[in-house]
Amino acid sequence: MIVDFNEIEKICNSLREQNKKIVFTNGCFDILHRGHIEYLTKAKEFGDVLIVGLNSDTSVQRLKGKDRPINSESDRARILDALKPVDYVVIFEEDTPLHLIQMVKPDVLVKGGDYKVEEIVGSEFVMSYGGKVEIIPFVEGKSTTKIIQKIKGEGK
Repeated sequence: MIVDFNEIEKICNSLREQNKKIVFTNGCFDILHRGHIEYLTKAKEFGDVLIVGLNSDTSVQRLKGKDRPINSESDRARILDALKPVDYVVIFEEDTPLHLIQMVKPDVLVKGGDYKVEEIVGSEFVMSYGGKVEIIPFVEGKSTTKIIQKIKGEGK
C-alpha cells in the first residue's frame, strides 16, 4: 500500500498494537532489477511488515544527478507496491530517511551493501531503543547504474 508520509506514524502505532515486527528499508529503486527483488525478499524475512522509504524525484536528482530518476516517483512507488514482500511504500523528500525512520521506529532497519552499522543513517536511533540493524550484501553485478550504462552502450 502506498501511504502518505504523514500517515505512516499512525499506521506503525497500529501495527505495534498488533505485536507486528516492523522492518524498514529505503532507496531510490529507479530501475527495478533482480538485486532489488532479492534484497526486498530478504529484508521482509526479518519481520512481519516491510515498509520501504522511497526517495522522491527531487531527492534522487540531488543524490544521483540531473538525469535521474529514470522512472517517476509515482511509477517507482506503484511498482514497489506490487511486489510480494513490500507492505507499505512511503515517499520522502529529504536526502536521508532519518526523519521517516524516527516516525516508523522500526524493530529492524535494513540496508544493502557493504556498510558498517555505524555508517547507516538511523542506526544509532534504532539501536537506542533496542532495535536491530541488518546489512544485506548486494547481488554481484546487479545495479541500476550498470543497466543505464548498458543501455547507453557504455557497459558490457
